[in-house]
This record gives sequence, structure tokens and C-alpha cells, in this order.
Amino acid sequence: MNIQVPIEVVERSELSARQRELLEQAIGALDHAHAPYSGFRVAAAARLANGQIVTGTNQENASYPVGICAERVALSAVNSIAPGARILEMVVTYRPSSGPGHTPLAPCGMCRQALVEQHVRQKDALGLMLAAESGPVWLVGNASDLLPLAFTPSDLD
Repeated sequence: MNIQVPIEVVERSELSARQRELLEQAIGALDHAHAPYSGFRVAAAARLANGQIVTGTNQENASYPVGICAERVALSAVNSIAPGARILEMVVTYRPSSGPGHTPLAPCGMCRQALVEQHVRQKDALGLMLAAESGPVWLVGNASDLLPLAFTPSDLD
């Protein structure tokens, strides 16, 4: 078996105006992250099918397992304020304690699982953009592609 993850690497100048707007919303949300322990700030911005943008940031806790990643904060916010809404695309960005990053990073395994669940819930692809505050952007046509062989609700049947 050979598993490949389709990721398109683009320059920011190649992004559409809507993609740039979503990225700017995520970068702007970085200042709202609560990361006093690691100093590693992460923000996610999700565009719903109705055009609304919902952001989320990582929220650390002194009891480390209690913290929650930006992607899951954004997914939870969307599903709380707009139940049944379809997320067209999400951008995830970060800022390490040393200053702005320049290379995109992929979501952790727990967030990848949450993104798969969202994909299944909405029965449609969820586009994903991964970016630092500068540098190239990674485009993933469907966030579920980042977790091949995922465990899904159908596995519970």
C-alpha cells in the first residue's frame, strides 16, 4: 500500500482574495491565543458556506491535557453557533515564541481526527490552508486527506 497526501504549495500572491482574507483573519487572531506556557500561538479561521468567518485559537492550561488546539476551538465554535453549517475552508497559522514562523505546519493528530469528523458531518470536502505568518502556503483540497485510514463514525456500526 502506498499512501500519498496531495498538497499544493503556492506563494501568497497566488491566493484568491477570499483565501487572503481568511489567512489575514487567522493571523489577526494569533494575538488572542492563550499560550503562556509554550509561547506557541496557533489560530484557525473557518469560512462557512454563508460567507461567515469564525476563528479559534489555542487555549493552554496549567494542566497540559486540558488545553485545546485552535482547530478544535474553531470547529466547536462553528458547530455551537451554526449547527449544521458547512465549512468551505479553514486556514491554520502559528507564531512560535521566537517570532513569526516561515514554514507551514500541519495539524496534530487529534485535530486531524476532528477535521475528519467535520468532513463526515457536513458530507462535503473541507479545504485546508496551512501557513505561517510569511512564506509559502500549503493547500489541501480536503482536510481528511491528512489522516489516511481514519477512524470514522461508520466504524462504530
